[in-house]
Amino acid sequence: MAYEGIASRTFLIVGDGSVARRTIAALTARSYSTTHLPAPGDDELRAALELRPAGVAVLIHDDVTSLRYALAAAHMSAGVPLVAMIFDRTISEQLSELLPHCHITSPADLVVPSLAGPCLRDGLIAAHLEADGSVDEVVESTDGRLLQRTGVRHRHARWRSVVSGLTGLVKTPDTGTRMLLLGLWGLSSILFVDWCALTFIYHHDPVLALRESVGVIATVGLGDLPPPGYGYAIFSSISMLLTLVLTALFTAGVVDRILGPRLSGIVGSRVLPTSGHVIVVGLGQVGLRLCRELVRLGLPVVGVERDREAMSLRLLRDLGVPAVLGHGGDRKLLLRLGVLRAQAIASVGSDDLDNIAVALAVRGISPSLRMMIRAGEHESIEDTESLLHMGTLRDVAAMTTAYVVAVLLGGEPVGVVNTGTDTYIRTPTGGFEHFDEFLRPGWDAFHG
Repeated sequence: MAYEGIASRTFLIVGDGSVARRTIAALTARSYSTTHLPAPGDDELRAALELRPAGVAVLIHDDVTSLRYALAAAHMSAGVPLVAMIFDRTISEQLSELLPHCHITSPADLVVPSLAGPCLRDGLIAAHLEADGSVDEVVESTDGRLLQRTGVRHRHARWRSVVSGLTGLVKTPDTGTRMLLLGLWGLSSILFVDWCALTFIYHHDPVLALRESVGVIATVGLGDLPPPGYGYAIFSSISMLLTLVLTALFTAGVVDRILGPRLSGIVGSRVLPTSGHVIVVGLGQVGLRLCRELVRLGLPVVGVERDREAMSLRLLRDLGVPAVLGHGGDRKLLLRLGVLRAQAIASVGSDDLDNIAVALAVRGISPSLRMMIRAGEHESIEDTESLLHMGTLRDVAAMTTAYVVAVLLGGEPVGVVNTGTDTYIRTPTGGFEHFDEFLRPGWDAFHG
């Protein structure tokens, strides 16, 4: 609602990203005027607030900068309707406590249901797990209207989890883990072959043969057993030389597991899934929250991130979600992640062009795989309709813009839904209103 003493139909927009530009365009289309300050100083911000705007929207991708502008605006003009775009959940919670009248929105939270729905099942536009354990689903009716319905949580087949636990390590893309497994497999093979030779060919006591086999892989040679002959002597010598190499590989793998980020597990729930899973490429705020939502919905997930120092890798480990380091467009990496047996893949990095590159790589390997693409941030491809043939598109900027404009104009949106070409505002009654209809001439939240 507009605060008391409103004297204009002008809104103050702070920021210079795609969301800020689209918000200005949407308000202008509704015959509202805007004051745009890309990166104002304190004096410039104070001067704009002295004109008593109808509302202020802080739309900046940097959370710390958004926090500073939101606090400054609240201090300079107490009571002004304020909307702030904050990605980080901790910062948004703290800001909500400091400024109860500030409406905080996270683009990541807005877009995740629309990304999770198509990952879960064909025909779903959006899906979200409610507090009571039910799944809130959004589908499209035969006449083109959006409908809300209650679904059930996905149940991953138990045999798939067993197969992943047994075979996931064999195809892991993690170099350190592969070295550890190669060394362990080689040492075990030498031990087994040597024991079998001593027991069944040279007819030694099985217990004593085991001790002598351990001596071979420990590179200390034969002990008290009678010499089996020149053939075995040659075999044991070669085995001890191979053991030196295999031990080095095993040790390097162990060191990497201890000192490295440990993105995936050797056993347990964090072993890389091999089938029926969702691959999430890009583990920023959107990717991290999508992984969390998919896990809550019951789907096995594996994340892909290029930045070894990304904070999300640690958070994923806390969620029990395996991850790998690499580029999502790497064909070899995708094959190791089981893209041919995956349920879906979501490319949700912050760079639209990278997301498109991943989509093209996936289409070249598995054209029938369900593909979710985050788009709308890059100016050259803001018209996402041209990308529809590549997969299911979700325009984060369009969804955030719709939500911000609805709040600024006095609406009470509970969320937004994107179908790839159209954006709908979710109303408190459970209905959906097309964003263009929301801005139709004659609609006015301030004056009825």
